[in-house]
Amino acid sequence: MLKSFAALAVAFGLFGCTAVPAQQQTSNATWNASALEDVVAYAQSQKTTGFLIIQDGKTIAEHNWPLPDDAASKTFRANFVHGVSADGALKEDVASQQKSLIALLVGVGVDKGLIDIERPVSAYIGSRWSKATPQQEEKITVRHLLEMNSGLKEDLSFDAPAGTKFLYNTPAYAKLKPVLEKAAGQELWIVTQLWFTKVGNMHGTGWEQRPGVFSDVGNPTGLVTTPRDLAIMGQIILNRGRKPNGAQLISEAQLDAIFTPTATNPSYGRLWWLNNSTYSIGANAGATRREGQLIPSAPRDLVAALGAQDRKLFIVPSMKLLVIRTGQAAPDRQFDEHLWEKLMKALPAS
Repeated sequence: MLKSFAALAVAFGLFGCTAVPAQQQTSNATWNASALEDVVAYAQSQKTTGFLIIQDGKTIAEHNWPLPDDAASKTFRANFVHGVSADGALKEDVASQQKSLIALLVGVGVDKGLIDIERPVSAYIGSRWSKATPQQEEKITVRHLLEMNSGLKEDLSFDAPAGTKFLYNTPAYAKLKPVLEKAAGQELWIVTQLWFTKVGNMHGTGWEQRPGVFSDVGNPTGLVTTPRDLAIMGQIILNRGRKPNGAQLISEAQLDAIFTPTATNPSYGRLWWLNNSTYSIGANAGATRREGQLIPSAPRDLVAALGAQDRKLFIVPSMKLLVIRTGQAAPDRQFDEHLWEKLMKALPAS
């Protein structure tokens, strides 16, 4: 049985409230300098635009690289880039990393007494939101959307009883957005700001309408953010749901629930990926069970918000460590494994 996030936090004393300021002097005195250079060089070689490592609130490495002037980069810019932040980082639609923020927002909604994840989705947004029969649809709860086991196909037609089968289903997930709006009685962008991003000082983060090529697949709004804002979200998790001033944004109970492995995929919690499992089922279409950890070379207590084009927010509670990567899809299809092989050589000796 996997350890809960709470147990890991207790074991490693992760209840401090360290800030992640917008600008901070780099400190890498205890890291292996040459190995860290290798990490950065590897990240740069993999079409990365933003790369940020923070440990215990200190910036270990921070790099923002421009997009090259080629056809692939122009397409990426047109579809994913929404300007440049004050620190020089591209503001990018970070694809499915948005799911992990939505999980946090749902958790806040539970804390506020506005959402009950055991209720049917139809209790919030009405019936006929899927192509299943009314009887099948009524058994699909908010929890099932969070755990990617709604039992629906990507066209929202019935495939299996709810709660019995993992399928990384973005169109089904996207129904959580109107659930949040109906529960809060406000538009998603307002809910996001009031419940998390504005109060959490993630001022470079917001929702944008996607180009038609993306919006037509069932999830028309993209989360646009920066590496620094993703780091703030990660630090709030390391701080057990608290801002640097100690104010609680999301309860510890809800964080524990988000990072609890699901029955249908132990490498997945509630819209977050988990590394402490004996097998995993990936996000790709037709993904099947693969034995071992999600990222074998990474620490077992790692949790991650992952998005297409190899967008990464890695959080390692035992090391008080955040690693963020934005940019285009890495040419190395084993990017996660090779990045962590290099990172483990660069990390301070325990």
